[in-house]
Amino acid sequence: MKTIETAAQYEEVKKTKKAIFVFSADWCPDCRFIQPFLPEIEQAFSEYEFYYVDRDQLLEVCQQENVFGIPSFIAYDNGKELGRFVSKDRKTKEEVERFIQSLS
Repeated sequence: MKTIETAAQYEEVKKTKKAIFVFSADWCPDCRFIQPFLPEIEQAFSEYEFYYVDRDQLLEVCQQENVFGIPSFIAYDNGKELGRFVSKDRKTKEEVERFIQSLS
C-alpha cells in the first residue's frame, strides 16, 4: 500500500486513479486490527490502488472528507466518489470486502 504524504498528492491521486483511501493512524487499536488482512484485500481487489492516509499527518484532508472516525475507507474513480465506509467502529475483513464489492 502506498502512503499519501501531502494534501496535494491526495487530490492528484483522487482525480486521476481508481483508488481506495484507507484513513488510519499508528496509535489506533482498531486500525491495527485491520492491518493483517489489508494485503489480502489489496490482492483480491487489484482493480483498485490502495493508499494509506495518516489521520494525524493529514488532518486537513480528513476534515475536508468528513472523516472523523478511523479506520475509514473512501473509494474514488478519476475524481468521482464511488462510496465510503466511514465510522469509528472496528471493521472486520468481511465488512471491508462487502464495502468494496458494493462499489461495482
